[in-house]
Amino acid sequence: MAVYLIANVDVTDAAAYDRYRAQVPATVAQYGGRFLVRGGSVEALEGAYDPKRVVVLEFPSEERAHAWWNSPEYAPLMALRRSASRGNLYFVAGV
Repeated sequence: MAVYLIANVDVTDAAAYDRYRAQVPATVAQYGGRFLVRGGSVEALEGAYDPKRVVVLEFPSEERAHAWWNSPEYAPLMALRRSASRGNLYFVAGV
């Protein structure tokens, strides 16, 4: 079953975040993941939620998603992302 990483990111350092964005796709692909949404425009329909930069990744399984998240390839990029932004990230199981 597919697993999705859903993130709402508020970028605080655009230059550093651009370095993150340039490097992360290769790590995602290495673990079988792919970007479905990567910071496109957002149209709020209901509620008070105010998303900033929305990202959705798809992985083929929970195992592959967690392997990427905990990988040595992603670890330095996670640190870079955290230094350049703040946000909420979730793994959500597909149906």
